[in-house]
Amino acid sequence: MIQKQKSIIFATIVFVATFGIMPAAYAMHIMEGYLAPRYCIAWGVISLPFLIWGVRCIQKLLDQDRKNITLLAMAGAFIFVISSLKIPSVTGSCSHMTGTGLGAILFGAAPVAALGIIVLIFQAILLAHGGLTTLGANVFSMAIAGPFLSYGIYKLCKKCNVNQKWSVFLAAFLGDLFTYCVTSVQLAIAYPSAQGGIAVSIIKFLGVFAPTQLPLAVIEGILTVIVVIMLETYAIPEMKLIGFGKESTYHESNE
Repeated sequence: MIQKQKSIIFATIVFVATFGIMPAAYAMHIMEGYLAPRYCIAWGVISLPFLIWGVRCIQKLLDQDRKNITLLAMAGAFIFVISSLKIPSVTGSCSHMTGTGLGAILFGAAPVAALGIIVLIFQAILLAHGGLTTLGANVFSMAIAGPFLSYGIYKLCKKCNVNQKWSVFLAAFLGDLFTYCVTSVQLAIAYPSAQGGIAVSIIKFLGVFAPTQLPLAVIEGILTVIVVIMLETYAIPEMKLIGFGKESTYHESNE
């Protein structure tokens, strides 16, 4: 990657970091000790196969070409800085952007699981965001459920010939919201309502998250579109290497 390309990626990360460095009291994912041990273990077991799959996918990407590590590292950095903005929503969790939609769009959903757990471990240890005991639950909601929906939405939009910018926006936007739907379910299972059980608890948690999460999801969608545009402009060889924009390039060459 030439110096100009490195500079633009660095500028992108700095731009996103301006949102990530703002402090927020009690800002974290599902916090340490908030889930009973049986739920921590269950979510960890559920997440494990996806993490193994993700590591294998990343290894294949690197075996194909070591240059893929540049975009992989950028996707991981994007997740880290963008998910640092926290707006408290309810005791035990909060609203924040995830940043995982970008990685899912570029590489597919599985590699994001591996990137996500690295980010969540660093956040838990260095920033006190989330926890190690609740790592499995946080990985499943932020690094598995959200990215898989983002990837599915992006592919569906492409098949339906939706404009690429809108495809990227919808993938990131809906992936972010789905993360919090899953988080609400996780919290509802752990803390069912005394009257109405899990179903009522899910509605309550969703209601608390919605006022802050909806605008954050919109912001994440816009930021993801901006980053993709910048990458397509200044990191064309790296984007072609992973097959991104392959169809559009083909069509342009035949016009």
